[in-house]
Amino acid sequence: MDDTQGLPPPDFDPARAKAAQDLKLPALIMMGMGGLWVLYSLFGLYRTLSPAGMEQLHAGIEKALEVYPPELRVQARSILSHFLSPAFLAVSALPGICLNGLVVFGAWKMKNLQLHGLAMTVSIICCIPCCGPGWGLGLIPGIWSLVVLNRPEVKAAFRSK
Repeated sequence: MDDTQGLPPPDFDPARAKAAQDLKLPALIMMGMGGLWVLYSLFGLYRTLSPAGMEQLHAGIEKALEVYPPELRVQARSILSHFLSPAFLAVSALPGICLNGLVVFGAWKMKNLQLHGLAMTVSIICCIPCCGPGWGLGLIPGIWSLVVLNRPEVKAAFRSK
């Protein structure tokens, strides 16, 4: 039987525990939103690059080209085929997948009070609507975590480990 029952561990720091508690919810929200956005992007990329998706994409291009005069359709089709090629679609999806993967990793480190600089960076990324998770929904946990991360006692908690 352990006779220290009910007592905190010897290395317990109440200031560090308070900082971790204050950052826990925004970090969890950022991890969840970033993870869902990565999965959504990967599924969309898979769906687009599948044979059925490419067929649907090309059918949509042909329908969109109907508004052009016949002499411009060939040029417009050539331009669109470069921007809607499988390679271009895959490369254009990578920045969003990587940024949101970074948000998930940085929020995890923030929750564990590690790497203050990375925590600040991913909080700022969340505040940028076209980069962060959820196209603007990341603004709420991003600002929330920035406010908490800039408190002197929270900065000290990151350094105290």
